[in-house]
Amino acid sequence: MKAEEIKNTVVVSDLKDFDLGQTMECGQCFHFIKLGENEYGISAYGHLLHAKQDGNSLYLYNTGIEEFDNIWRHYFDLDRDYGEIKAFLLNDDEKLREAVETMWGVRILNQEFFETLISFIISQNKQIPHIKQIVANISKGYGEYLGSIDGNEFYRFPTAEELSAASEEELRACKTGFRAPYIWNAVQFVKDGILNEEELKSCGIEECRNRLMQIKGVGMKVANCVSLFGLGHREAFPVDVWIKRIMEVMYFNGKEHSNKEIEEYGVRHFGNYGGYAQQYLFYYGKTEKIGK
Repeated sequence: MKAEEIKNTVVVSDLKDFDLGQTMECGQCFHFIKLGENEYGISAYGHLLHAKQDGNSLYLYNTGIEEFDNIWRHYFDLDRDYGEIKAFLLNDDEKLREAVETMWGVRILNQEFFETLISFIISQNKQIPHIKQIVANISKGYGEYLGSIDGNEFYRFPTAEELSAASEEELRACKTGFRAPYIWNAVQFVKDGILNEEELKSCGIEECRNRLMQIKGVGMKVANCVSLFGLGHREAFPVDVWIKRIMEVMYFNGKEHSNKEIEEYGVRHFGNYGGYAQQYLFYYGKTEKIGK
């Protein structure tokens, strides 16, 4: 990989194992708008990014190399060797090959903890377009305006302090529904320091999940998603309806198993690479409608 700044655009060339569209659309993040073929407007870390991929080159418009090095290199996880990850996963598991080869360009984004926490609380029983709309509503209502791309306005996701200004009723007005008290409770936990991001990143995955599940409405699936996408615990193996279906088809001969049994198997089988396997399986299973 090579990155250089050319006329207010950072060009990242010689990319391997990275597809912008697959990475943005695989269900791990919700604060973006698709602008065109492999072209996106993205809000993250208080910045707005206009990104487009053409072949093995990624174009990041209206930004500089310093911002790339400080934010986007880490956000897109570009320094990690995904070829090595794939080789490990496929070493003795041919069942995973089709998912990995089909969704070859998925990378796990390094997202902001608080936004990830609120986003996955919102995600319960919601389709991705609805989640994105609610995230956009909250950002517009309580976050800072970042700018526009092709007529689309973008706002920064609010901090816990900023979102604490919202009452449960005001959160409901953002279309959060029954999740409003869960969001309000999560905001208080973060604002009051009951949940500390650095502590959650440095503790073990089990303790991390247990702490997150102190929040009203946060169960194992949401805790695993937040651990994986917002806290760097790459061994986390979230199980939802799609993972349950594809795992039962691919690893359990089509037989019914509980979410807990599937998660335990995923953790045992994939080890420290569980989160990567989960993302390949999730996006593949959902796209191909396996087990539906």
